[in-house]
Amino acid sequence: MEAGNAMSVNQKRANRKPSGGRYKKLVKVLANLGRLPSNTKVGDVKKRILRGRGGIIKNTLLGCDKVNVYDAKNKKTKIAKIKTIVESPSNRHFVRRNILTKGAVVETDMGRVKITSRPGQEGSLNGVLVG
Repeated sequence: MEAGNAMSVNQKRANRKPSGGRYKKLVKVLANLGRLPSNTKVGDVKKRILRGRGGIIKNTLLGCDKVNVYDAKNKKTKIAKIKTIVESPSNRHFVRRNILTKGAVVETDMGRVKITSRPGQEGSLNGVLVG
């Protein structure tokens, strides 16, 4: 959790039933805890290492300015520099804020690239050349 955020992110069921009645109160269980989104930005490379459930280590990407681009025509992979984000299917406001997500289309020096990896979960940025 980041400083200043005292509340935890919880992924448990809703408090109310579809009929409007209330469920019995559940205790907080660590398995139901989530975390805030990493919001990977276009910029200097910055990573965070997180410990997941069962001791698994996750690399979270907080900032990145290069992407591994796969060119289907030549069947080659090259590293390209990201200029800006063109569109994002997750949220239209992510384009203005330069937040990278899976499915976002970015402008690079090779052309337009669609992001195929999950930068907040995997810690790397992969993409496929579009058109």
